Amino acid sequence: MSVDTKSGGVEFRNVTRRFGNVVAVDNVSFTADPGTLVTLLGPSGCGKTTTLRMIAGLESVSEGTVLIGGKDVTLLHATDRSVAMVFQSYALFPHMTVIENVSFGLEMSGFSRKDREEKAAEGLRLVGLAGFEGRLPSELSGGQQQRVAVARALVLEPEVLLFDEPLSNLDAKLRRRMRDDIRDLQQSLGLTSVYVTHDQEEALAVSDKIIVMNRAVIAQEGTPRDLYERPADRFVADFIGGANLIEGRITGRVERSATVDVGGVFLNVPDRPEAPEDVLVAIRPNAIRLDTTRQQEGLPVVVRKSVYLGSHMEYALESEVGELFAIDHNVAGAVAPGTDAVACFTETGMALVAR
Repeated sequence: MSVDTKSGGVEFRNVTRRFGNVVAVDNVSFTADPGTLVTLLGPSGCGKTTTLRMIAGLESVSEGTVLIGGKDVTLLHATDRSVAMVFQSYALFPHMTVIENVSFGLEMSGFSRKDREEKAAEGLRLVGLAGFEGRLPSELSGGQQQRVAVARALVLEPEVLLFDEPLSNLDAKLRRRMRDDIRDLQQSLGLTSVYVTHDQEEALAVSDKIIVMNRAVIAQEGTPRDLYERPADRFVADFIGGANLIEGRITGRVERSATVDVGGVFLNVPDRPEAPEDVLVAIRPNAIRLDTTRQQEGLPVVVRKSVYLGSHMEYALESEVGELFAIDHNVAGAVAPGTDAVACFTETGMALVAR
């Protein structure tokens, strides 16, 4: 089975969606380049699922333009758009076999039985389910059911494949495996994909570009590394990976680095030239190291909570600048609650953000 993605990009131009007096998506513009996977990320109610449904044609556009492959599809019905969606609930027919589920859309499109079976078998092979054709959905695991749903979408050979929280019903270990499988499949086929999730780790793992949404608008967009290392504001810093947000004052600037006074400790942070003197410093939990000898320079802290999580320790720390959260992979040197220590900060994992 071939998947043609030469003209499968998605573009939103000043798109708004209203439900009565409620604005679910407010003047949003973005592009998903052909062959890339773009994730819409944000908390519940931010507008990401409504945005996805407008790409699919399942929600109408109040204002603005939606283009797929350079073609204006704003007024086209869902069935007239070259898109396919993988739903959160899988939406498999329980009384149909696996191959009947996968070929259902092809039957509705008028393919012959032979062509349907050939395409469905190839779709199952792509997702690693060759040999499962005769099983019912109830005889499959959750991950296998999700693979069937992906195969059903792929056999339609869409220009754009849409994923609506596809892994939310799976356990943590299976989520990791399935997200890797989806990413590998998307890259091998070069299929333009738009993916919705509220899970920031999932978004970082699968995306070429992440669009962070908050309160119906785009808060920031960029590569996973851009958003993690250079968050634009406190919302993005906290939502992508979690961050300690501490008030500070810039005391000097040299080239691309700013010296920031944080509670009497001077930190070198990548500069934002537009940042005022009074700033917020976003410090990632893994940028903090504890010195229990208190010989190094840093911020005095007291360990309030110490949690062992197998591969790493998590610490809640009390300090003069507020409570801090730290992650340390040195489980052998775990620090007990109640310990006085100094929080030292690494050169990476810090950024200036707007207050």
